[in-house]
Amino acid sequence: MLIAAILLLHAAEPAKPVADIAGETHLSNVRQLTFGGQNAEAYWNVKGDKFCFQARYPGYPDEQIFTLPISGGTPTLISTGKGRCTCSYYLPGDKEIIFSSTHATQPGPQPPVDYSKGYVWMVNPNYAMYKAKPDGSGLKPVIVKPGAYVAETTVAPNGKYMVWTSDFEGDLEIYRSNLNGKNVKRLTHEVGYDGGPFVSWDSKKIVYRRDVLDTPEQVEDYKSLLKQHLVRPTHMEIWVMDADGSNKKKLTDLPGASFAPFMHPNGKKIIFSSNWMNPHGRAFELYTIDIDGKNLERITYSNDFNSFAMFTRDGKKIIWASNRYNKEPRETNIFVADWKD
Repeated sequence: MLIAAILLLHAAEPAKPVADIAGETHLSNVRQLTFGGQNAEAYWNVKGDKFCFQARYPGYPDEQIFTLPISGGTPTLISTGKGRCTCSYYLPGDKEIIFSSTHATQPGPQPPVDYSKGYVWMVNPNYAMYKAKPDGSGLKPVIVKPGAYVAETTVAPNGKYMVWTSDFEGDLEIYRSNLNGKNVKRLTHEVGYDGGPFVSWDSKKIVYRRDVLDTPEQVEDYKSLLKQHLVRPTHMEIWVMDADGSNKKKLTDLPGASFAPFMHPNGKKIIFSSNWMNPHGRAFELYTIDIDGKNLERITYSNDFNSFAMFTRDGKKIIWASNRYNKEPRETNIFVADWKD
């Protein structure tokens, strides 16, 4: 752990302004918050002055959960330093952070993914849900489903529920529960990967992604891969539903993969990531679309990876992960900007 701390300090820098990119008219005062390694899925606390995120740094077996103020500096480790971690999110009041980790059953790195089957994601059955204080103390399990994937958790700002993704009933579905993991309710029921749910700031809507499975062959491919704890995320669309799972509506109809949606606090627009302009490429840009599925607008123009965007509660700032300005191939860092409507 001492070696890891030294290496982590080496990566610590204050937030740095970066050059504007032509076409990004909704973004101003862009600052880079992390420098080096793989940094992703950065989500605001309620106050909008800190964020939690997952990162892979030297000295740790795999991605861990950290927090950082928007001024930058040295990240604070929240997870155990063991296993692989993902999907952190602040609980209301900013006194605890919820996340998923494999440390209890798979303390080493996640096994490499077998890409002989094409581009696939691992749905790691060792993930369980935990919570801890922002200094990493008080670690407690919240939801543990042995042999099943439990991750992609986000929390309703009103504190009444959280949503998460799991395959403990045989398919990848979205569930809702109390913040203590009790009173579980399944919200989706279609065959395919329903996941990545995010609750709107008013706690009334849930935006999410889901697979497009148009043929029996695609369904069979999905089921076969899931038995191997894999999914093929090459064609996904953005959906929205009410907080109780009713009134499901498909918002996008695009080639490629669209994912990581988040609703603007005005309740009228959703921002998401997609490679629809080149479905076989690695460039993912941010887009917005109205909640009625109209007025698709491109937001980023860096021609690389941009995703996991989240607005502050007042809608004045946005945070996201991007490959822009990287020093090494595929290096991903966290950026923040003022949002201009």
